[in-house]
Amino acid sequence: MNKKEENAARLRYIRALERFSKGIVSYLSKSDALSKEGYVKKIANGSKLLDRAQKVPLYKGELQDLERLVEKMREYSQSEKEIEEIKKEILYNANQLEKSKNFKKYKKPKHSKKNLEEWE
Repeated sequence: MNKKEENAARLRYIRALERFSKGIVSYLSKSDALSKEGYVKKIANGSKLLDRAQKVPLYKGELQDLERLVEKMREYSQSEKEIEEIKKEILYNANQLEKSKNFKKYKKPKHSKKNLEEWE
């Protein structure tokens, strides 16, 4: 497998993970009729898409966290936990993942007084 094919496979796998996790989080946060059966069905449908993408090793921390979150989601579908407990844990973990992504995007401006003095 050459470099371009590896990158394409990696991107396909990452997009599949993101699509899977966003679909489940969306279902848990917005569904009016939340049920364990609906959750299991959603996991099964999402897994079909995810299984089509070739699994590729991920090295970036956020992507590894995303992969762990998806595995947790799949495990919860076979667990005996109540749907409300599953919802609480998955939404918390998804929120923490988004926080860690956003934390790296935005930086607090340093030496803001100095920058303001230059504008006067």
